[in-house]
Amino acid sequence: IERLSTLRRQGVRSPVGVATATETSAKSRYIISSVSLSIVAFTIGISINAIAEARAHGDLSENAEYHAAKERQGYIEGRIQELNGKLASANVIDVSKLSGDKIVFGATVSFVDVDTEEEKRYKIVGEDEADLEQNKISVNSPIARALIGKKEGDTLVIPIPKGSIEVEVLEVEFLV
Repeated sequence: IERLSTLRRQGVRSPVGVATATETSAKSRYIISSVSLSIVAFTIGISINAIAEARAHGDLSENAEYHAAKERQGYIEGRIQELNGKLASANVIDVSKLSGDKIVFGATVSFVDVDTEEEKRYKIVGEDEADLEQNKISVNSPIARALIGKKEGDTLVIPIPKGSIEVEVLEVEFLV
């Protein structure tokens, strides 16, 4: 898994059918774990009670409350599996221990659009932490994927919905 994570940071896609770790921060892992525990602790009990109550109404074949409660329970169990899968495949990256001049997960990158001279600054984070209003972009976004592996002074083309933009990397930092 460590080798595959290294390849992913370098922009190499994983071979078909090979499970790979997902880069995340300790904060994101804590949030995912908390949400999963909250769902288990609170929602499962409510769902089981709703099913039991619906069963008490009699004939299950035409009992809309029962079918709705079972559907809700299936959704909850699916969400728990999804969160547990994220936790199991999480590769926690400690940004405070990162350094260097190459753009990797956790880096804060400043770049300028060569044509418009508009400067932008983004922190590359895991999918669950991405928040464009806070200038945090997912490591899987087109912008981050184009930036990964580049260095200060590099010029590159980033695909965007309207076509592409040419940018120059101004600064790479590892801020906590």
